[in-house]
Amino acid sequence: MVLTTVDLSSLERRYRTNLINSIGGFKSLVLVGTKSSEGKENLSLFSSLVHIGADPALCGMVVRPNTEGQNTLGNILATGVYTINHVQAEFIEKAHQTSAKYPEGVSEFEAVGLTPEYVEGIAAPFVKESIIHFACELVERIPIEFNQTHFIIGKITQVMVPDSLVGPDGFIDLESAGTLTCSGLDSYHATTRVIRLPYAKP
Repeated sequence: MVLTTVDLSSLERRYRTNLINSIGGFKSLVLVGTKSSEGKENLSLFSSLVHIGADPALCGMVVRPNTEGQNTLGNILATGVYTINHVQAEFIEKAHQTSAKYPEGVSEFEAVGLTPEYVEGIAAPFVKESIIHFACELVERIPIEFNQTHFIIGKITQVMVPDSLVGPDGFIDLESAGTLTCSGLDSYHATTRVIRLPYAKP
């Protein structure tokens, strides 16, 4: 298969979406928990989380939609706080269901049967079922005008990981945690480490 820009634009919409979403390879899979200024909880599945830096600890993600209501984008902009929660196989169906377009103000926690959990000093809800999670504060929003999305940069303010999963050098054993990854929009995968190599030097 060889496709040019013209070919891509002429593809059936769902086919093109699946093709382009999967061609980049495996992606991080997380649930993002937020809460509106009015106290409404929100939970959404994301596959765009990326590491930005470790000092300071920063991560980023692409957020849709462009409208700012009681949704992930609107809640982050209004409160400046959100949580990132890893997804395990035990609740993957529920996590997937959070991607449905529920009416504004409906709690995805309640709709899919996941449990909000709060930690003192953090206004946004965590996912109780998740084994690894962390909290973020909004640092910067970068509008991407070309496709009307937003790149959200957050500072990691609190990390919660079981001691048994953290090695002496700080490396987190994601396989033992059962953290899932994804390809495309709806294909979920467990992982197997091939090898861990030492820091590369010339």
